[in-house]
Parts: sequence; structure tokens; C-alpha cells
Amino acid sequence: MCCSTGLRASSEVHAPPRRRLTTAARARSKCLCGADRPDEGDARSVKVALTFDTEFPGRPTLPGVEDRILASLDAAGVEATFFLQGRWTRANPETARRIVEAGHSVGNHSNYHAPMNGLDDELLRHDIRKAEGTIQSVTGVDPRPLFRCPFGAGQDDQRVLAALEELGYRHVGWDVDPRDWEEDRTAEELERLVPDGVLEDGNDKTVLLHAWPLATAEALPMILNALGAESVQFVAPGKI
Repeated sequence: MCCSTGLRASSEVHAPPRRRLTTAARARSKCLCGADRPDEGDARSVKVALTFDTEFPGRPTLPGVEDRILASLDAAGVEATFFLQGRWTRANPETARRIVEAGHSVGNHSNYHAPMNGLDDELLRHDIRKAEGTIQSVTGVDPRPLFRCPFGAGQDDQRVLAALEELGYRHVGWDVDPRDWEEDRTAEELERLVPDGVLEDGNDKTVLLHAWPLATAEALPMILNALGAESVQFVAPGKI
């Protein structure tokens, strides 16, 4: 495969105005996240970074799953981080823009969704830059510094990590993975697995979900309710 590496979007790209949460949504956010609640004794709110890998589905799924996820997040007043695959962003520009307009953060999830540790140095950098250029041109937002390796392949590879750092990124891993991409994973299982994983030891957590499984969209309202009942504080990945 012959690849050009000169695909980075111009620095003249400006982010569009991001929609602010409504007053009602902001109030729900304060309640759900527990940020404004008084401390009870020595209790500390668990911080949770809710993240969604946003890519071509691994199997057939219904259209509109991403919009259902966005609607649930908006209803709860929760901001999340979406890691956008470059090719998916190019094929779904309106959905990608809605993610940004809803006030969510975006990161880079590669262009081809290939294992990053399987790419040579030239193709590795090309893949990262191509996704970055696409995300910038479609959404107006620079995804740096957030990057997530597809399948986690490369997150422990010093060559991959050095390339990411060179290009202005850091890899964002995860602590809770309910494997929502599995074909037989049900919404009921996700409603249990995510809160249990977040709350099991009182430590701050980054949650890995995907933006295409129907079960994820169905489970998300109950997941947010369950975590809200525990006064978790939703934060960006950099604050975990």
C-alpha cells in the first residue's frame, strides 16, 4: 500500500461553537455526578471517564444507535469522550458533528482500525495523521492529545507510544471493559457489569464502551441511573 503522510489538517481549522447543556440538563448533571453534594464523612466520589470507541460495527446493527446514546447522555447531563475512527468519520460526517455539537470530547481511534503494533513506522504515522486530518476537517476539532489503539494493540509497545508522543498524542486505556461488542452480550448484563466494575474497589475508572452495539444503547440509561445513585463524578480521561 502506497501512502502519503502529508494529510494533517491545516492549523487554520477552527472548532464550531459547541452546544451548551440546557439549564435542566445542567441541573441533572449536578445531581447525577454528585459534584455539588456535600461530603459525607470521609467519603470521596469515584471519578469516571465514560468513553465510546466509535467505529464501523463489528457485525450488523440497527441504524441510529449513536443517536440513542447521545440522547441518553443529554437526558442525564453527562459529557463523554468519543474515540472516532477516521474512515467511520468520513462515512458518517453528520453523526460525528452531532457528537461534537452535543458538547462531547473526541479522540483519535486510528484510520483503518488495524492493530497499531502491526504497522511499520511509515504506515503507523500515516494512519494516525490521516484519521486526525479527517476528524479535523469533518468536525472542526483537533482530536489531540487523546488516542486509543484499536483492540488495545500497541498500548504497551514503546515504538507505538513514541510515535504517538511525537505526533502530540497519549494513549488512553481503560479499567472497565464489559465487552459490549460481543454478539451475545445483553443490555441486562451491561446494566450490571458496568456499575459493578466502576464501584468494585472505590478507585477512579475509565470505562470502555462502543457506540454501535444496540445493547449498549439500550443499557446506557440504566447504567447512568445506577452510577448516579452512587454519586459518581463524570470527568474527562485526563482527570483519572
